Amino acid sequence: MSEKLPQQPQSEEVDLGQLFNAIGRLFEKLFAFIGSIFKGIFSAIIYALKPLVDNFKIVAVALVITAVLGYVFEKSGETVYYSDMVVKPHFDSKYQLASNIDYFNELIKSKNYTELSDIFEIDSTDASHLVGFELEPGPETQNDLFIEYDEYIMSIDTSLVDELNYKDYLEKRDLMSGRIFAITAKSQKIDIFQQLQMGFKKTFVNDFSEHQKKIRDTLAFIERESLQTQLNRLDSIQKTYLEAIKNDSKNPKFSLDVGSALPVQEEKTATKEYDLFLKEQEIRRNLNKLNQTVAEENTYYDVLSSFDKIGKKDKSIGQRFVVLFPVLTLILFFIIFLGLKVFKFIKNYE
Repeated sequence: MSEKLPQQPQSEEVDLGQLFNAIGRLFEKLFAFIGSIFKGIFSAIIYALKPLVDNFKIVAVALVITAVLGYVFEKSGETVYYSDMVVKPHFDSKYQLASNIDYFNELIKSKNYTELSDIFEIDSTDASHLVGFELEPGPETQNDLFIEYDEYIMSIDTSLVDELNYKDYLEKRDLMSGRIFAITAKSQKIDIFQQLQMGFKKTFVNDFSEHQKKIRDTLAFIERESLQTQLNRLDSIQKTYLEAIKNDSKNPKFSLDVGSALPVQEEKTATKEYDLFLKEQEIRRNLNKLNQTVAEENTYYDVLSSFDKIGKKDKSIGQRFVVLFPVLTLILFFIIFLGLKVFKFIKNYE
């Protein structure tokens, strides 16, 4: 027995050695896999750049020619100007705004300048200079987003609150979730933008928004009457309590506690004047809040920032033909190169 006992540590050392060797081989395979990924990416980049190097002279000449053509086209073409208007729609008129933006763009594409001139109340010649409209979310502060998220949480089932946190809400919210919108108008005429605001006024004032405003005004009138009725009742109750206090002061009541040696004490009528005062303040706060909401949203939309009198030159990539033409040339070159490779592979495939 004593001769076999010292052999146990050797067995444990062998097991640990095999374990470390297995871990080492696992890390070697992991590093080799990661290295193969980087090697594949590097090979793909080299393979993509190889045709440019093999045909460097042709590519350079093509890029120079397309850059010159783009410069000439950019200088000879009509300059495009743009201006932004930031609005805050009320009564869900933002949906009609998004629909009308698409409608205006379709009119421009179809060159229906007569309809555009009727909508914006401008001359047909001025309407022909319109290039397009874009609708984007307006500038929003972090506080605005928190308020919007809080109102959204209050409007859904409490069982769904834990399934959508603030971060997920911001990622999933779409264009129509916002309250403020930026309208970008593009035109080849530099001083047409302020004339376009009348057309957008018609957009916000529509049958649906008018119906929503009537409903809001009706509900506000009913709530205002209810709050005023409560105030009148509280005023009547307060007068009753004041009259009771006057009567108690004129006709005081006395009682004698026989079971004690205390002197005679004056009993005063119990009142709830302070509670009534707090209730009155609460009703008046609700009434002021209601009046403030009606006053702030008494129009169909608010213009936070109107169109500029003079538009700014559009310098987006879509108008920089001196850059756009060479980029398209490179993309076309890669497509032709890949197409020839695929054709050659299919032709030689057995």
